[in-house]
Amino acid sequence: MLLGFAVTLQSLFAQRQTYNFNSDWQFKTGEIEGAEATSFDTEGWTEVTLPHAYNQEEAFLKSIDEHSTGIVWYRKNFVLPEAAKGQKIFLEFEGIRQGGDIFVNGKQIGLHENGVMAFGLDLSDIVVFDGKENSIALRIDNDWHYRQRSTNATYRWNNINFNANYGGIPKNVFLHITDNLYQTLPLYSNLETTGVYVYAMAFDIPQASATVHVESEVKNEYDSSKTFQYSVAVFDLDNKKVAEFTGAETSLKPGERTIVSAAQRLNDLNFWSWGYGYLYTVKSMLKVDGNVIDEVSTQTGFRKTEFKEGKVYLNDRVLQMKGYAQRTSNEWPAIGMSVPAWLSDFSNRMIVEGNGNLVRWMHVTPWKQDIESCDRVGLLQAMPAGDAEKDSQGDHWKQRTNLMRDAIIYNRNNPSIVFYESGNESISEAHMAEMKSLRDTYDPYGGRAIGSREMLDSREAEYGGEMLYINKSAGIPMWATEYSRDEGMRKYWDEFSPPFHKEGDGPLYKGEPATSYNHNQDRHAIEDVIRWHDYYEARPGTGHRVSSGGVNIIFSDSNTHYRGEQNYRTSGEVDPMRIPKDGYFAHQVMWNGWVDTEEHGTHMLGHWNYQPGTQKDFYVVSTGEKVELFINGTSQGFGKKAYSFLFTFEDLRFETGSVKAVSYDAEGRILSTAEKTTAGTPHSIRLKRLEAQLPFKADGADVALFEVEVVDKDGQRCPIDNSKIEFELDGPATWLGGIADGPDNYIQSKVLPVENGVNRVMIQSTTQAGSIKIKAKASGIKNASIQLDSEAFETQNGLANVLPGADLSSYLDRGPTPKTLSFSWKRKPVFIRSARTANEEDEPYLSYDDNELTEWRNDGQAKTGWITYTLAKEAEVNECVIKLTGWRRKKYPLRILAGDEVLFEGESWQSLGYITIPLKTVKTDEITVQLAGAQKEEDGFNDIVEVDPNKELDLFKDDKAAAAKGQLRIVEIEFYEEL
Repeated sequence: MLLGFAVTLQSLFAQRQTYNFNSDWQFKTGEIEGAEATSFDTEGWTEVTLPHAYNQEEAFLKSIDEHSTGIVWYRKNFVLPEAAKGQKIFLEFEGIRQGGDIFVNGKQIGLHENGVMAFGLDLSDIVVFDGKENSIALRIDNDWHYRQRSTNATYRWNNINFNANYGGIPKNVFLHITDNLYQTLPLYSNLETTGVYVYAMAFDIPQASATVHVESEVKNEYDSSKTFQYSVAVFDLDNKKVAEFTGAETSLKPGERTIVSAAQRLNDLNFWSWGYGYLYTVKSMLKVDGNVIDEVSTQTGFRKTEFKEGKVYLNDRVLQMKGYAQRTSNEWPAIGMSVPAWLSDFSNRMIVEGNGNLVRWMHVTPWKQDIESCDRVGLLQAMPAGDAEKDSQGDHWKQRTNLMRDAIIYNRNNPSIVFYESGNESISEAHMAEMKSLRDTYDPYGGRAIGSREMLDSREAEYGGEMLYINKSAGIPMWATEYSRDEGMRKYWDEFSPPFHKEGDGPLYKGEPATSYNHNQDRHAIEDVIRWHDYYEARPGTGHRVSSGGVNIIFSDSNTHYRGEQNYRTSGEVDPMRIPKDGYFAHQVMWNGWVDTEEHGTHMLGHWNYQPGTQKDFYVVSTGEKVELFINGTSQGFGKKAYSFLFTFEDLRFETGSVKAVSYDAEGRILSTAEKTTAGTPHSIRLKRLEAQLPFKADGADVALFEVEVVDKDGQRCPIDNSKIEFELDGPATWLGGIADGPDNYIQSKVLPVENGVNRVMIQSTTQAGSIKIKAKASGIKNASIQLDSEAFETQNGLANVLPGADLSSYLDRGPTPKTLSFSWKRKPVFIRSARTANEEDEPYLSYDDNELTEWRNDGQAKTGWITYTLAKEAEVNECVIKLTGWRRKKYPLRILAGDEVLFEGESWQSLGYITIPLKTVKTDEITVQLAGAQKEEDGFNDIVEVDPNKELDLFKDDKAAAAKGQLRIVEIEFYEEL
């Protein structure tokens, strides 16, 4: 049998081969003496297919701090094809958690400890052939306090708050067989090799052309010198060859390595873009005497980026960042992060379909599967290395830079990565320069900005932005790395819907009421609208200094630190099964455009199934100037508009039937509509498979996802039904189930309630193909069933030819980058030439220097509380945009004058950064801002989540600032006139 297997694979072997190494593993928890030995008896061990975390069933069952930790062993046996004898044999692990010793045929061949990144191993001198079995064993320790052996340092990102601890081998493994003259793998840890680098330069977006460069690190492990030709072929998404070109002939001595390259101008390119995951396959080949002896296929995309004027440019079009700060684990109930590639696409594509364009993975580098998924769906990424909070020093800093180096090398061909994040919070200029040097060394031409959170006045960082406050810049782009941190369960519509949860009710957090962590869906969505308003108001087109947007935390409810009534974080705009909450649709409306609104939309929060006589405020999110509401065809008037997108209809009385929202522009033209109707009584269960066109592979790791709904006799979902559904599973599959509020969150339970009329469940394949049937029943309503077949997956002795995700197609629905402008100018900036104050030693320039870490302030005396600005030209100024120190807590009585003419007199108001003060329009070249009395101290954002009222950036390290009454303190000021 083994010889037959060797012959079968030998006939397939040609040049380089890459095998799926995920099958036929076994694992057992605990310290096991001698488990690395080739002849070790694994009777009683659990059989699994990778990716697999030994504790993944705990996902959402246990809170993050209760995830199982300790020692676990993984083992498998495999047989190599005879044609591979004398070749190079490598293993590629996409990652293990946390630290692991790797043994092959009883010998230790490697140690990997960072718990995040991929690493490689050279097995060439250890493996056996001639049909003999090889063994591989890993001893893995996922202790929260795991220490690096060489330094005894912990890993700061192995953190009990945010990095869900799915231990073992939760990512893919591949086996590579190459010639002894070969292109190296992009795996620096252990192998210290850099692989292939593909990039484009000299873009001409209108002419759809660019010069494509391909570089490969080549190593000669023959005993003699070798001369080879480097050749490149480029294939489009339809696998049509669009270019072929060569580099110089190269000779290498034994053991020598070098970088070879080739380049050519390509025309008629399809540029990778937001929601347009157009990818090319670049085949780089080594030819000896005209024969290909090594070929590497790199899937990549070509796009032009620029980071300037406070803006992000993609293919010459300005794109404001709109998206989510997502936990890197990106986990699902009962399976954790170890999902098949199609499910990564399903989740990431939802962000794009919700009009998000950026995902900022949090704290640690994302799994390669998610990175490649974002390539396919057209979702931009910010890629971190590894961090907890703040800067680090010594061994901890070295760990971080090593991780960033490895991550850049491994992921530099993925077009969706446009930002490298050097820290979860600001780092020193020296450290930023060090990170920048790594980028410039390993990815100098990839078109990626490197920066960090905050870094507002850095000379090294190429982007910045705080966590919650609004930042603007005319230089490097500033985008919020996290905002809108509130939480709310999908189960709760509002106070008028079952289970009638009072808004904000829930357990205390740190001994204080936690209303922001226990929202109903309507309030959670409203908070999303309020928070996005600030970024929308400061978007490109609103001035010389702008905000480049921000990312909401988080996309999907996460098995990380929590503050509300659940044991997991419910900040998501979708729940753990990716069922949307109202906030998802609110964002879909607000974000529909690269910068300005490009397609209009309207969404009504909630449902239309209340008890007779119910009166409540009804909310509509819309891009229109005004919104009219109709109940059963009768107008209820126009809603009160606030925060750019929110329309409120107060004390609306429910009537059975329909409610319709009609959105208009300023001239009364209809822009969009939305309608909801009252559902009837629950009649039946509807069960459907999501992504049903995909085959269900009997590989022991694939997942099928099903949506279950309670519907009325007309097939409309019953939005206030919470029936318990009982499931039956027959056939070769394992029940994973779903999640709901209740005992153990119903994890893996075959009894699962719908919430608001809907839920989802999953099953996982076994290694046996066959017919599978799922039945769903509930008391008093019609039952449902669904059937599917799992397809056989061919694997022999641990090797398979089908690679994970190889059959997935790109998402192209948004189309190529539009050639039109993404925004219009809303007003015209009037630049400040100079300023003067009462004190000649002052630095009034600090109030308009485009640096939010500087400020101008007077000496605290009323008579010095003024500053006069001389404008660059005479202009009809009508607006003043100002960021006042203490912007969140202070109210400054202000008087703004042109000469003796008062343009504004009144009190400033609190904000999360900037306020826009309307001025009496007057033609002038000089404007004075005066303090007209003592400031008032009053927090304008008592309920905003996780903002320290004495935050250093808000009060500029001044411990006495809260008590100071006679100070005028200006961080940044701008003046505008109408176009």
